[in-house]
Amino acid sequence: MAAVGNLEEARSALRMIAQEPFNAEAPPEALNSEITPTELHYVRSNFAVPAHDGTLEVGGAVDNPTTLTLDDLRRMPAVERAVTLECAGNGRLAMRPLPIGEPWGDYAVSTARWKGALLHEILQRAHPAANGIEVRFEGADHGPYHLKPVLGESDRSDLTFVRSLALADATDPAAEILIAYEMNGQPLGPDHGAPFRLIVPHWFAVASVKWLKRIDVLTEPYVGEFQTGHYIYEWADRPHEPVTLMRVRARIIDPAPGTTISPGKCSVRGKAWSGTGPVTQVDVSLTGEGDWHPAELEPPKGPYHWQDWSFEWEAATVGRHSLRARATDAAGNVQPDVPPWNRLGYGNNAIEVSYVDVR
Repeated sequence: MAAVGNLEEARSALRMIAQEPFNAEAPPEALNSEITPTELHYVRSNFAVPAHDGTLEVGGAVDNPTTLTLDDLRRMPAVERAVTLECAGNGRLAMRPLPIGEPWGDYAVSTARWKGALLHEILQRAHPAANGIEVRFEGADHGPYHLKPVLGESDRSDLTFVRSLALADATDPAAEILIAYEMNGQPLGPDHGAPFRLIVPHWFAVASVKWLKRIDVLTEPYVGEFQTGHYIYEWADRPHEPVTLMRVRARIIDPAPGTTISPGKCSVRGKAWSGTGPVTQVDVSLTGEGDWHPAELEPPKGPYHWQDWSFEWEAATVGRHSLRARATDAAGNVQPDVPPWNRLGYGNNAIEVSYVDVR
């Protein structure tokens, strides 16, 4: 575990949501670049940074159980991918009524370059049993979780962060799921899952288990707090659904909300991303119920990370102007006008409203 001073320094540029376990949004300027600097990458943790002995056990319903070290992973063929990660609770504060959960604003999203070994190659070496159906991923982090102690008694609960994926997804070479040990060309830091973590492209970041400790192939569906208790869309009017792929979304990053600009040409810029992408169109509206205008959308620079877009606006009229951006992806998904409300506040991808004053 890193020294306290090192952690405090690494966290200093972020917008803290909670101190312990540490949760923080990226600052708005972190969205300006294609790759988010490590010190500006948002952090989401359910428990405190854990100790880790540096080993990864692979077992369960496999023919060749094994234990891997960081050196073992580094000896495997290395793959580096730029991947956008978004917290499933990103935008929770914009939902009404306000759901329970961490009060995330709009900046629990970042893009980094992750380097590591491919999960499907590790599982191939372990040789899953023919009746395997899921793969369970266990982090080293643990502790009490949303459970109140009896009056006068300490909370004795001790949950471990565990998630699972379908075996078909985990063993799919095209999915390029990584056991990552580097972030932006450097070894992983404590807040980002050192010594190694899962990176699952396209999925909300809950699937990308940090501080990975153990992998097990299962012959029955996994049931656990972070699989079936939380990270579930608890809809009011239809059956519950698991949180899986990121939803299509566009963000205006310039001009910043509340900015005052001079009359004349203004370049409106932003980012767009989707777990069912790529994004194929971004439209901009300059009034609350006005026409939508097509923005200039840059083609994806890779399969797993956000895209830049821009719109040239003739800001000739003095006064306050509302700005909206709406993304559409290759699967035909379009951002809704209203946040898709659910009890735990996940997956808010509603069209965001920003404003600027022309003076």
